[in-house]
Amino acid sequence: MGKYNYDKSALKGLGVGDFLNEVKVREAHIAAAPASEIKSEYNANILAKKLHPDYQAVKISEIKDGPDSKTYTLVPDETKGTKSLAYFRAGQYLSVVVPMGESYICRPYTIASDPKDALGEENTSYKLTIKRTAKGFASDAALDNWKAGDSLIVSAPLGQFYYQDLRDAKHIIAVAGGSGITPFYAMAAAIASGAEDFRLTILYGSRTADSIILKEELAQAEAGSDGKVKVVHVLSDEEKEGYEHGFITAELIGKYADGDYSIFACGPYLMYDFLRKEVEKLGLPSRRARFEVPGEFGDPARDPEYPKEAAGKEYRLKVIVHGETTELTCRSDEAILDVCQKAGIPVSSDCRSGICGWCHSRLVEGDVFMPASADGRREADKKFGWIHPCAAYPVSDVTIEVFPSS
Repeated sequence: MGKYNYDKSALKGLGVGDFLNEVKVREAHIAAAPASEIKSEYNANILAKKLHPDYQAVKISEIKDGPDSKTYTLVPDETKGTKSLAYFRAGQYLSVVVPMGESYICRPYTIASDPKDALGEENTSYKLTIKRTAKGFASDAALDNWKAGDSLIVSAPLGQFYYQDLRDAKHIIAVAGGSGITPFYAMAAAIASGAEDFRLTILYGSRTADSIILKEELAQAEAGSDGKVKVVHVLSDEEKEGYEHGFITAELIGKYADGDYSIFACGPYLMYDFLRKEVEKLGLPSRRARFEVPGEFGDPARDPEYPKEAAGKEYRLKVIVHGETTELTCRSDEAILDVCQKAGIPVSSDCRSGICGWCHSRLVEGDVFMPASADGRREADKKFGWIHPCAAYPVSDVTIEVFPSS
């Protein structure tokens, strides 16, 4: 084997002393170091905690009145450990802890602001627009009691109701009713700021022109979108120049749709009952029609499958938590989750629409009614006796076991 052929001149001026003393140098550094354990955290874990915190402490910095609604600006409450807010996709929601006397109830509210408002470490904010609704005891509690400076606990951003370019068409026809405009305002604001890039045509149904929520904000987003956002107001109870009149039908959607498009819808159950039939007429692939979870089902008696003999009755409800049983009463038109949370029982919840499964509980004894349109359980849950209390109504005396998260 021949000798290595390389230039040795660069090595001639190097001594070997430093190499021979390296062990002693390292031992000296180790001896001088503190005895405490070295702790480090991967950057990926740091980012995950920022994007998906267990909870966020916020305070109300500003309140703006709207038609039978209010918009609350939420900022980090540093006194309670939250220094910045988790980033979100336009269309996501927060699960908000609403105090109810000595107890509480959780309610999902869509973030009604540009995602860029929550980006960074300083001057970050969310906005929530809350509308007063019939029998909406949580919305009443918020609208009647929340004031600037109040502290709240909210979840990380939740939900899958946002634009995905691999799934959705480049043109979104958004159908909104009432406070269901909030995710679409967030999308419009995100398009105007450059956080999102797609075409958005909003068909927004309201009773009258005076009842339109976020009207000025929608107009500003439309004006700043470089033609990518179009807002069409549809009035059901009055005819007025510059507005569409009636309901949002397949014909009206077709009037504003062009080429390849997807439909996003957000509003109350009654709107969905009507709209699903209209969307079927358009012949879209199922992936091109997306309905946001609409919140609580409300009165179960309006469902044709509801057992009429249970209407107007009151039943005994036993709730087991960590082996301890609490006895309550629950009307047949009350969701079991509402009764538990108002009694101070810590049942975990997020969407309150029967979909996410966060309130997943075991039905120990008795019978409940769960509307098919709000029954998001897995087949295994149905087989082995698990329910989602947010969409479960008692039709007999009931015993459930719940498993609160930390």
